Formats: sequence, structure tokens, C-alpha cells
Amino acid sequence: MSELPPAKLVRRGPSRWLAAISTDQWRAIDAETDRTPVGNPHLRVLVVLLAVAISLTLQEYVGGADKYEKWFPYDGGEYWELMGFVWWTGWRLIGYVLIPVLVILCLPGECLRDYHIGGQGFFKHLWIYAAMFVAFSPVVIIASMSESFRDTYPFYRMANRSQVDLWSWEVLYVIQFMALEFFFRGFLLQSLRRVMGANAIFVMMIPYCMIHYGKPMPETLGAIGAGLVLGTLAMRTRSIWGGVMIHVGVAISMDVLALQGCPPMGSDSFCHP
Repeated sequence: MSELPPAKLVRRGPSRWLAAISTDQWRAIDAETDRTPVGNPHLRVLVVLLAVAISLTLQEYVGGADKYEKWFPYDGGEYWELMGFVWWTGWRLIGYVLIPVLVILCLPGECLRDYHIGGQGFFKHLWIYAAMFVAFSPVVIIASMSESFRDTYPFYRMANRSQVDLWSWEVLYVIQFMALEFFFRGFLLQSLRRVMGANAIFVMMIPYCMIHYGKPMPETLGAIGAGLVLGTLAMRTRSIWGGVMIHVGVAISMDVLALQGCPPMGSDSFCHP
């Protein structure tokens, strides 16, 4: 009598499904990864993580609203606050895109198109991201009923003033998410893949969680799971665009829900002080 494969003996019920979406995927990533050394692996890890530390530090200490307000005091302009978010988005592009691209160009044996910017894997697995968005929608709706949620979103406090304010802000928000996904799910994962394999996901998860500090605690804790899921999918599909789709869909939904019940656009009162 032949024995059953060990996996079938061990995995039953929920544990089998949990393994299918976690450890099995990480093993598949390792199997697909070319571990052929390119340059000094220790130097590669140092350069990549140093770039991450510099990027996040610049955004925290230079790219924030406090520095904009200090260096560009309020001048009575109608869109002064909105320009602060232009400043914020610009520094996200510098930190999340420009610095990583410069590092990629300096790394031996690397090509920018390999950094998960293609759309083929995304379109092939679009149904997965659509299902995730639908599954997560009730959580967003429930969260939108809390006071802390309405006190946080939209980040741009004048978004309800006019269509120009609202959609100018949303365009900046979308650009920021595209840059963020390239940084965390493209640059950080792919640059460490040859050295760490799927373990790069767990390295990425830590700074990704930390950039959510200052937001409601449930959202920050949720970023841990989101980092794991989106990181795994990005490495399997070799595309960041699923993460962009989830982020943009959830973010715009959160803004719209937070603005529900606010005075009509163009009125003299707003949801936020």
C-alpha cells in the first residue's frame, strides 16, 4: 500500500487553504527566483536598505506639511493648502520613484522593466484583485462610521469646497499611490529577490506598516496583512498594478464615505475645521 504525500496527511480543512495562500506561494516565489549572484549580495542589501532609509527620512523631515507651512507661509491664496499636497506628492515621487530608479540603474545586472511595472500579470489575475476589493468594502463602510475615520479623511480638508478641489486632490492621491506601490512592491521586493527570495516580503512589510503611523490604529495594523498579501501577489504576478488598483479604489471610497453628509460643494461650511 503506497503512502499518501505528507502534505495531504498534514493539511486538512482551513490549514490547507491557509497554506495555499501563504507558504505555498512563498515556496513558489523561491522556486521562480534566479539566485545566481550578481555582484556582492551584502553590498546589494546595504545599498537597497540604505536607499529606503534615506527616502523615508527625507519624506518625513522634508516632504511633510509642516515643512511646507514653514517655508511657504500662508499668503491668503485660495489654493495654498492644496499646494501643500502638491509639495507632499512631489516628495513622494522623489522618494518613491527617483531615488529607487537611480539605485536600480547602479545595481549590476538590473533592468527597470523587471521591477514589476508591466501589466500582463495584473490583467491575467484581475479577478483576484476585484474579489479582494469587494471583500474589503464592508470593512471600509464600517470604519467610515467612526469619528476617527471622519477626522482623518480626506487628508485635504477643503476637498468638499468644489469639484476642482476634490478632483485635484484625488489626482494627487492617485499619483502618490502609484509611486508608493512602485517603491514597496516593485523596487524593494525585486531588488532583494535574488538575495532573500520570498523573505523580501517580510522585510518590506515593516517600513510599509510604519508609514501608517499617525493613522487610526486598525488601519495601521491592517497594513501588516495588506503588506503580506500585496507583496506576495506582486512577486507572483510580477506587477504592481493590482496594488495600485486596490489602494486607489479603497482610498477614493474612504474619501467619498467620509464626505457623506457634508454640506454641498461650494457652501460656506465644511466637514473639517
